Amino acid sequence: MPTLNISVPHQLPQDEALRRMQDTITQAKIQYAGKVTISEENWSGYVGTFTASGSGQTVTGSIAVSPSDVTIQSSLPFAAILFKGRIESGVRDKLTSILS
Repeated sequence: MPTLNISVPHQLPQDEALRRMQDTITQAKIQYAGKVTISEENWSGYVGTFTASGSGQTVTGSIAVSPSDVTIQSSLPFAAILFKGRIESGVRDKLTSILS
């Protein structure tokens, strides 16, 4: 299965970066409720795991918030492989926006 591994640096306190990531997931659950289901979200300190599904596809991954960056690692369904570059770019842009 193809994977994404995206890391974006930040200058925030680690707790603030974590709060922003958690808030973004909460907002996404509401905003995309009819299209995407986040069926699992678990946090242990500064590391979270998630499972999301939509359009018959499932994605699992993790989010690690360090003092200097946020890294998202995720599986991609084979059906999304043609869009991997666009997905990576979109996630990187969103992360940069969240962390600035």
